[in-house]
Amino acid sequence: FATARQTLADNVAKGREQATDKARLYAEDGKARATSALGQLSTMLNDAAAQVDEKIGEQYGQYARQAADRVQGLSSSIDAKTVDDLVADVRELVKKSPAVAVGVAAGIGFVVARLLSSGLDHRDA
Repeated sequence: FATARQTLADNVAKGREQATDKARLYAEDGKARATSALGQLSTMLNDAAAQVDEKIGEQYGQYARQAADRVQGLSSSIDAKTVDDLVADVRELVKKSPAVAVGVAAGIGFVVARLLSSGLDHRDA
């Protein structure tokens, strides 16, 4: 009976370790995709700034460049951190400002739902 219990405990530990490794791989992949997407957004904002300069005025083009710089800074900040550091930052945010964390989560959920429904609409057409 003790051997069966130990075997079960070993299998559970092994399964937990495999799940953790797989989750870490998904998190690293998600982090890479997020930084890539933010980099692309920053580039798009910089490219759009020149058009905004021409059509609306340099003051508004400068706003687009500032937004691009902030997005690029966020991308660099995320890229420089490990997944563990990012998780710790999120935990700290939730502890300090749970209402803000819930609001951000709701906003992200709304955007993801809109993106998914938009993708489904295009596929149906």
